[in-house]
Amino acid sequence: MDVTRPSPAGASSGARPLEGITVVSVEQAVAAPFASRHLADLGARVIKIERPGVGDFARSYDTVVNGLSSHFVWLNRSKESLALDLKSAGSRSV
Repeated sequence: MDVTRPSPAGASSGARPLEGITVVSVEQAVAAPFASRHLADLGARVIKIERPGVGDFARSYDTVVNGLSSHFVWLNRSKESLALDLKSAGSRSV
């Protein structure tokens, strides 16, 4: 049996389904960074909020990828990063 499947939305134009959407993510470890990586892969602008000075603890697992942790790079590709102290009123206003 031949099953014809529809093309993903916007496939012919090259558009990705989440283009124009901005996601602000306060995350670390695996589950949330993996989920927001998928959002970025689908076109969303993902801004990852990290702790000032140390950032995401996964940054220091190793230095395999141009001085960055392979785990960190794998989970956080296509994201922007911003260091903010969310306990500070000034940082929260950003």
